[in-house]
Formats: sequence, C-alpha cells, structure tokens
Amino acid sequence: MDRSDREYDEFVRSRTPALLRLAYLLTGDQHLAEDLVQTALARTHQAWSRLRAVGNAEAYARRTMYHLQVSWWRRPRLAESRVADVPERVDPTDPTDQVALRATLRRALLQLTPSQRAVLVLRFYEDRSEAETAEILGVSVGTVKSQTARALERIRAVAPELADLYRIGGAR
Repeated sequence: MDRSDREYDEFVRSRTPALLRLAYLLTGDQHLAEDLVQTALARTHQAWSRLRAVGNAEAYARRTMYHLQVSWWRRPRLAESRVADVPERVDPTDPTDQVALRATLRRALLQLTPSQRAVLVLRFYEDRSEAETAEILGVSVGTVKSQTARALERIRAVAPELADLYRIGGAR
C-alpha cells in the first residue's frame, strides 16, 4: 500500500462515523445513509490525489453527499405512511427517555420531504447560513427559507413535545 492509499484509508477510518451521522440525518434511514456514504467515499477516492494536496477531502465528501441526496430526491419512491402516534412527553435528562426522544425525532424527521430534511440538517446540525445552504443544495435562499419554515411547521404538528422541549425554530 503506498502513502496515498494509507492516507485515504486513515481518512475513511477517522471520518466515516461523522459522515454516517450526517447521512442518516439527510436520509432518515440507516441503510440509505450507508449507501450515501459509500458512494460519496468512492467519489472522494477518485479525486483523492487532488483533494489530499489541498486538504479538502472531508468538505468534498460532504458536498458530494449533499449533491447525491438532492439527485436521489428526484427519483421515484414509495409513499411513506405514519405507523404510530407520537409518544407521550419524555424527560430529556432521563437516559431511558432519551431513546424515546430520539425515536420521536426520527419519526418527525421522516414526516418531512427529503429536501426539508436536508435543509434542516444543513441549517441546524451543520450550522450553515441560509446562503451556504442554498449554495450547497443548488437552490435559492428563498427556497431555503420556505423549506425551513415548512419543515419546522411540520415537526411542530407531528411532534409537539419536541417544540416544547427545544423550542424548534424559536416559536411555539
């Protein structure tokens, strides 16, 4: 294994967990997240020689994931259906209730369109500005604003206990 391959191997080993978390937030599904990361890492490997020199490998992988996810939105998909009611309120400080809270958040995120989910991930998980989010997704700032508003409204509707706990989007 040459030096370049070792560096790429180290990059994959060290950054895959963070990329998987991001991909899960973008897709809402563990298996789709794994596929997204695998595809992004394959493309990153193809560009490794130029990325390694400037140190932009992770940024390239993340941007590739965003672009892949946007292209996957446009593919036909099966309609999602609600499988259960929203659970009762949970105490975020109780470790056992944290699992229920994560499940509630996951169900709420799955109620969003893929584009709404991506906007929320970029704006609130990645802490990107509206302009950065728009640039990454290849949409206008107005689209980012409207998708954010619709997504937060939807989360408030399907999981009101999340809005009470975290004041999603600053309003109740």
